[in-house]
Amino acid sequence: MGVKNLWDILESCKKTLPLHHLQNKRVCVDLSCWMVQLHCVNKSHCAMKDKLYLKGLFHRLRALIALNCRLIFVTDGSIPAIKLSTYRRRLNPGNEVTLDDTNPQKVASVRRNMGSEFSCMIKEAKVLGMALGIPCLDGIEEAEAQCALLNSESLCDGCFTSDSDAFLFGARTVYRDICLGEGGYVVCYEMDDIERKLGFGRNSLITLAVLLGSDYSQGVRGFGPESACRIVKSIGDSAILQQIASEGFSISKKAIGSKKQGRNCAGLEKDSNGNNCNLQRYNQFLQVIDAYLKPKCHSADSDAVHRVLALYPFRCSQLHQICAQYFDWPSEKTDEYILPKIGERDLRRFANLRSTSSELGVHHALNEMPVKCPMSGIVKQRKHQGRDYFEVSWEDMDGLKQSTVPADLVQSACPERILEFELRRAQQKKPNSRRSRPKKVETRADIKEIDQKLQELLLEIEQNNTPTHNAITLGGSILEETGASTKSESNSGRCKERNNGKSSSSDFYSTASSDSTTGIIDLTSPAPPVCAIGVSRCQETKCIDVIELSESDNDVSPEHTVKARELRLFISSIRDEIY
Repeated sequence: MGVKNLWDILESCKKTLPLHHLQNKRVCVDLSCWMVQLHCVNKSHCAMKDKLYLKGLFHRLRALIALNCRLIFVTDGSIPAIKLSTYRRRLNPGNEVTLDDTNPQKVASVRRNMGSEFSCMIKEAKVLGMALGIPCLDGIEEAEAQCALLNSESLCDGCFTSDSDAFLFGARTVYRDICLGEGGYVVCYEMDDIERKLGFGRNSLITLAVLLGSDYSQGVRGFGPESACRIVKSIGDSAILQQIASEGFSISKKAIGSKKQGRNCAGLEKDSNGNNCNLQRYNQFLQVIDAYLKPKCHSADSDAVHRVLALYPFRCSQLHQICAQYFDWPSEKTDEYILPKIGERDLRRFANLRSTSSELGVHHALNEMPVKCPMSGIVKQRKHQGRDYFEVSWEDMDGLKQSTVPADLVQSACPERILEFELRRAQQKKPNSRRSRPKKVETRADIKEIDQKLQELLLEIEQNNTPTHNAITLGGSILEETGASTKSESNSGRCKERNNGKSSSSDFYSTASSDSTTGIIDLTSPAPPVCAIGVSRCQETKCIDVIELSESDNDVSPEHTVKARELRLFISSIRDEIY
């Protein structure tokens, strides 16, 4: 719980930061607080049987592992003597607590029940953490006090706990809550913000605990959050504890004032034997202050602390056994969950190594780094929730071939891989453009077949609709035309009109014979005289625009006209494709 109403007092200092804020940080975790949070999600018997709290812890850990957030579990030790009264009151809410019960000089700290259900949950969490490479530090008494000491000694960047008295133990950065998934975040409080915005230092917060109540005391009657904050601000952080130690309850009179003069204040209270309670409460306040200023913890230079600060490896086989035992997962499912996160963590560590080397003025190429890059290459580019990702392949990771990582991570770790990927993608685009060219070659290869079909169609039209049989050469092929003579004068006149530019179309040629003899026209041969045959200028470039079959009006049937028009349109439509 911590200090009563302290989170409300600190509300203006609360910050909601993206989960990415924890990248490359070392954070201590009050494991009891996390297990209480996860257990409160579902308290049913099914949740305990299916280990939902442990699954929630697993997914929370894998998300932080991917960010290269190094965690240290910290567990509670013995119950402090000064906290026994609060502990008993929580176990038996209806029982009254006397002053004798709150006197730590008459009792010693008590070991926790290691066989309880909650203690078993803590053991399971510790085993899971060790398989994931997360060490655990067993505290002497309060876990949040041990976390605060590590934070105050700059051995970690912050601590996860929901107990507000972590600040009273000396913590500088406290993460109260965490949310995973897209848009994940952490709720953060920093002592710098508390000092700047509220004017409360560590001594002021301890005084608030004395006046409002905490795990170590029930507080002083007549004080609420507003009155307690007012009196603490009026005295100041540097002198508040000394004034409590010297004046005791006299400071309460400054806040309560004349409204409390008719009632027994804390300084006038007596117990059932007539003894003055003021002295007992005064001693209790001093004990509370001493408990917050001098908690029982492992010192920063102790072997226990040095042991948890070391790097621990990921134990894949042990994790397989735990997930199979608790979650009934096969090894493949466990690998699918955790291996991509391990790969992303290793890539972040490699990026940190390169960044540190660059800051020191040492610039190594990718293949010259003392540590091998865990990523072998980029497979493809992806986009998720508006953010750029790369699907990458991994080296020396059993069970993991490919996974997706943020593009900015690849850029910071190995920009050479991005250049290789872009170059390879550019080279793959060139063959695609070359593959489209053979289509025209295939079309030209079919010219002879198309030419033959056109000849057959022209012959069929001439045979069915005219008494003559003409020979027309198309693209180097020869069509024979025999029959009665046509009106050469008409054709000659028409030829002259077209040469003078009076016709509506200039791209055509016409065929006719002046007598009944057989005439042969070869389009590949030099153009005949203009008066004999009308040929468009584009024939000089061997381009056929229109084929016009010129016959007298009496000899051409309507069917012939329609088919001829269709033929001309068809030739015009395929002309561009052929040439």
